[in-house]
Amino acid sequence: MEAAATAKECGFALTLMVITVIVVAPLIILSSNELWEFGHTFLQTFRGDEDHMPLDDHLDVDADKLVTSPNLTSCHQSYGRDDLLVDCCPPEIAATQKFIDFTFPDPSTPQRVRRPAHLLDDDYIAKYNKAVSIMKSLPYSDPRSFRRQADMHCIYCTGAYNKKYSNNVSLNIHGSWFFFPWHRMYLYFHERILRSFIDDDVFALPFWNWDSPDGMTIPEMFLNHEALSHIQRDASHFPPRVVDFDFKGEESGLGPEEQVEKNLAMMYHQMVSGAKNTGLFMGCAYYPGEGGFCDGPGTLELVPHNTLHAWVGSSFNPQREDMGAFYSAARDPIFYAHHSNIDRMWEVWMELHGKAIDDPARLGSYFYFYDENLQLVRVKVSDVVNITNLGYAYEKVDLPWLNKRPKPCVAPRLARHVLKMRDDNNVSRLLLPSSPSSHAEFGASGRSLETSMTVMVYRPRYKSTKKEKEEEEEVLVVYGIDVRSNLYVKFDVFVNLVDDTINIGPGFREFAGTFVRLPQATNNDVGDRKRILKLGISELVQDLEAEGDESIWVTLLPRTRSSCINTTIDGICIEYMG
Repeated sequence: MEAAATAKECGFALTLMVITVIVVAPLIILSSNELWEFGHTFLQTFRGDEDHMPLDDHLDVDADKLVTSPNLTSCHQSYGRDDLLVDCCPPEIAATQKFIDFTFPDPSTPQRVRRPAHLLDDDYIAKYNKAVSIMKSLPYSDPRSFRRQADMHCIYCTGAYNKKYSNNVSLNIHGSWFFFPWHRMYLYFHERILRSFIDDDVFALPFWNWDSPDGMTIPEMFLNHEALSHIQRDASHFPPRVVDFDFKGEESGLGPEEQVEKNLAMMYHQMVSGAKNTGLFMGCAYYPGEGGFCDGPGTLELVPHNTLHAWVGSSFNPQREDMGAFYSAARDPIFYAHHSNIDRMWEVWMELHGKAIDDPARLGSYFYFYDENLQLVRVKVSDVVNITNLGYAYEKVDLPWLNKRPKPCVAPRLARHVLKMRDDNNVSRLLLPSSPSSHAEFGASGRSLETSMTVMVYRPRYKSTKKEKEEEEEVLVVYGIDVRSNLYVKFDVFVNLVDDTINIGPGFREFAGTFVRLPQATNNDVGDRKRILKLGISELVQDLEAEGDESIWVTLLPRTRSSCINTTIDGICIEYMG
């Protein structure tokens, strides 16, 4: 009996030793990414299918498949650039941790007010600098550390997570209706963590008030305070240089006053005339599953979100990193003030237009963030649609761009006469649809944006009634945009433009909108998909006195010629959005 017991104990010890070797050896010899893959395999072997993550004890799988969420066991290396593989995944596997569902803060607590960065005093700046200093001092193993906070953006914005239940299809929150709510969640928890470091219950992030002339330079606090400054920026864009919302990768050559006026005109277009419909402002509908992908950014994501990211980033880096690339943007502390104003613009837009998205596929979608207590929290889009419930507000400031409705560069009647004569005398200059009912399509290979193009586009409802015009927005659609390089891409769209050689932009009514793409790797299932650009033109058509015209002339002007050479589009059409 004693010998048998001894043998049994030896067998148990040997088994334990083998298990220890299996588990511990990889921790010693594998790289961080290999370790991550090993962890995934280990979890899936002993816990089952990766799509049934062991986080939720009461998961209704059928209901869960109707919304979008990340597969937390799927984090993998992703491409920051075509030539740069990055590993933004956390060292621990989040799928092994229990989450809690988000709950609103106690409504009796003081409301936190986010204020313009250029108006904040030395005491506030000292607190903010201290909080970020503490965040930067934490080890990478702590999800509250500054680098882990930055890498959270990298994970969700470079396709490092796969969509749940989607057979390894990457999840990306840019270019769709998740852009605004995801970043609101991100800033909310970032702010909570900072607040806990300085034990200040009313601390709130600042916002970079770039939509107001007084805030159209990089705020001083991000230049002269150690924790808030950043070396990877374009020093030629430091104050007194005015921000350029229409940034093309090179300097505009405009003086400060001219640049301010151009910026205000762009804001009017992106927030008012071009964004009257919810889908135009929020971005395209991104659904769960393998076929739910879309890439159609809203007006504000295109400009000034994308353009300011590029404008701030360093011109010495391939993609104007850090701010100029998705994988590195959140490494710059100014990122959070920039996105705080983006979040504020969502609030302003709701006040102007008051149209929310009530699709349950959006509202029920959820993402995960760590809070100040190192607790993993599941947050639904429906949790963040009302900032009052989240316990914060924005200080009210003037909106000087509200009254910047532009006028035509050329008198509308004269413009139509010139364009008609040009059409009659030189049809080869225009790419015409084969019949009034068809789109302006450019064949299987698309049409390169190496040079400008002008297209006559048929308007299906040019005889719309007054009621129809009030209920529907006329939308100019540029579809099948294929960007075949990982460079910064920008092209502008105009309607009834007489001369495409003059320097014209958002300050004139002919400007219909712009497409701006931050550099994104093309060798993955996110970067290599075609995109769509939708531009609201009802007000534009009215101001150009073209409401009764059967067709309009649409001109596309490449603004970044080196990258537009490798960009094609499939076609242009007009649709109507209610």
